[in-house]
Amino acid sequence: MSDASDPAERTGIWTLATGATASERPALAVAFVYFFCVLASYYMLRPLRDQFSAAVGSTNLWQFWTGTFLATLALAPVFGWLVARFPRERFVPAVYGFFVLCLLAFVPAFRAQAQIGVRPLGIVFYIWVSVFNLFVVSVFWSFLADIFDSQQARRLFPVIALGGTAGAIVGPLIAHALPIESLLIGAAGMLLLVIGCVLGLSRWARENPHGDRRSEAVSTSSAPIGGDILAGLRQTLTSPFLRKMAALMLLGDAVGTIAYALVADYAGSHYPTAEARKDFYTWIDEIANVLQVLMQVSVTRWLLVRFGAGVGLVVPAAMNVAVLLAAALVGQPALIAMLVITRAGAYGMFKPVSDSLYTRASPETRYKGKNVVDTAVWRFGDVVSSGSMAILTPLGVGMAGFALICAGAAALSGWFGWHAAHAPELASEPIIDS
Repeated sequence: MSDASDPAERTGIWTLATGATASERPALAVAFVYFFCVLASYYMLRPLRDQFSAAVGSTNLWQFWTGTFLATLALAPVFGWLVARFPRERFVPAVYGFFVLCLLAFVPAFRAQAQIGVRPLGIVFYIWVSVFNLFVVSVFWSFLADIFDSQQARRLFPVIALGGTAGAIVGPLIAHALPIESLLIGAAGMLLLVIGCVLGLSRWARENPHGDRRSEAVSTSSAPIGGDILAGLRQTLTSPFLRKMAALMLLGDAVGTIAYALVADYAGSHYPTAEARKDFYTWIDEIANVLQVLMQVSVTRWLLVRFGAGVGLVVPAAMNVAVLLAAALVGQPALIAMLVITRAGAYGMFKPVSDSLYTRASPETRYKGKNVVDTAVWRFGDVVSSGSMAILTPLGVGMAGFALICAGAAALSGWFGWHAAHAPELASEPIIDS
């Protein structure tokens, strides 16, 4: 495989637009489709899930998120067991296959919701979709961090993230048009396409090992990573790099969870029916996802290639601080903008940049440690943030107070992001000729 800095490989409109060399283009296209299908499947289900949150209000969301955290924590050792005992070509499709079966099982469950009860089914579905989202996205980025190296990640991850954003735009449109049973079956179909993409990318990685990752690419594809099932949990507690990533996740989650909960109260008071709330959340998703696209095509890739991951994590933190301080001053009229802009920055810039760091970590860290941070730590943050809101709201803390708390969390996340990108455990960040 040619080096990415070879001028012969870096010519043409396609290369200028995507940063991909000729040998990388097939993998880039498949990864784009892969992420499109992952997020389209989730966003087909998300409005249905979110209308349950608006129905119960922010002070009761901690119950949903506590259940989600416990379910995620229980699944972390299971995922660790799969990673330890099976090569990626087997355990990654197995994860997606499991969620396909779950989606199909919900079809008869929704048909029988009168017998099951709307509230019990809603709680189970809310928790399941929240767990599903974290695992399918975490496995996606772990897999990509395994088959691409750091130099490729800096050039290609922002472009691949566009595939996810396109899926996040298309998913709500499908959700608006289809009934529940068709959404469940359609999301399962998307995940079946994902399994095909995984197999195709695995084959490409075997045929195109990159630089000093040649032996590693072969071994992680054909052999288990090894270790024990609790290695990810232990790594998260003992690794300085993963501790910084966990802190970064908790701080970013505080911003996202508080904004989400405030909007849930707004939706509950302004949209009395489940259908109206579903349409409201679909509208929010569409605006946020379009803004993500604008960030990804105009800023993220340029920032990551030109300045590296450290600056790429500080910039969205600074942007959030500015937006949140403005929301604290303006009040409720800025509530929707607060959620939309912070969410767009999280997925349009922060996520592809932070995930690129794992290309410089060990295979075990990429799968086990990253999965714990992206699932259990994230949902623990949901519990803490929503529980704090349940305590502070009756004490008189309103939107302005929560916006100021979020601004402080965003500022701290910039500090942790800079230091995580320069953690001594990581391989050095390569220089890319721009």
